[in-house]
Amino acid sequence: MRSLAAVFSGVLWMWCGAVPATAQTAAAQAAKQTETKPSGPAPRRDLNGIWKPLVGAQGSGAANMPADGKPEHQLFYTPYGQEMAKRNRSSNGPDQVAATEENDPAHACDPQGFPREDLFELRATQFIQTPVKTVLLYTYGKVYRVAWTDGRALPKDPDPRWYGYSVGKWTDDYTFVIDTNGTDPRTWVDNAGRPHSEDLHVQEVFHRLDHDNMELTVTLDDPKVYQKPWIGLNKVRFTLMPPNTDLPEMLCSPSELALYNKKYAPSTKKKQ
Repeated sequence: MRSLAAVFSGVLWMWCGAVPATAQTAAAQAAKQTETKPSGPAPRRDLNGIWKPLVGAQGSGAANMPADGKPEHQLFYTPYGQEMAKRNRSSNGPDQVAATEENDPAHACDPQGFPREDLFELRATQFIQTPVKTVLLYTYGKVYRVAWTDGRALPKDPDPRWYGYSVGKWTDDYTFVIDTNGTDPRTWVDNAGRPHSEDLHVQEVFHRLDHDNMELTVTLDDPKVYQKPWIGLNKVRFTLMPPNTDLPEMLCSPSELALYNKKYAPSTKKKQ
């Protein structure tokens, strides 16, 4: 029988972003970016394999734009976006609330969706290419996305999906670009509770530097919510892992979450 420690390990990842060590995290991420070593030449138009990102949990928001109160990281909302932001009560960032008052949908085991899959707990990701699509398999949440490469365009007026609709193309032999729309506005952009509308457009640029190294830049454009596009990840480095790497499960389990809350969550009852 599994111990309580083992049971709770399945849900502890949901709260790991609550540690407000933004400065330390940023420094650690910067250090990690210098750890990679050059390798042999990259194969042409090939991202197949398991790639490990050198970025932390992004517990206080997107790595390139954390919600740390600094002026250079301030996002400028439209009036509509400001109203949306007020409705999201996050336990992270300068406007954080108590864990008992937050309303993060992912903490209720809703899918965290996209682009939050990139902007919170980005873990090892496997790429599988076929002639018509590229499949991305994520460790966090054990979910996948499909980026179609058969020449189709993004849908004009799509029904919202948790992870949206994605199309991909090679802009040169070593740069693969994925465009995504149609994401569900119930999801948050990142762990700081940044909102988005159904009009959000996300572009991911994967650039393979050499055989063992790749970098990712993520740009968000949602004119209904934000006054201008912004970059959530800026050339985040990935390293290629051995093909026989066995990745762990990171799943949200309602039953394990209930056990965790019963044992560890602060009580809202008044003391007699």
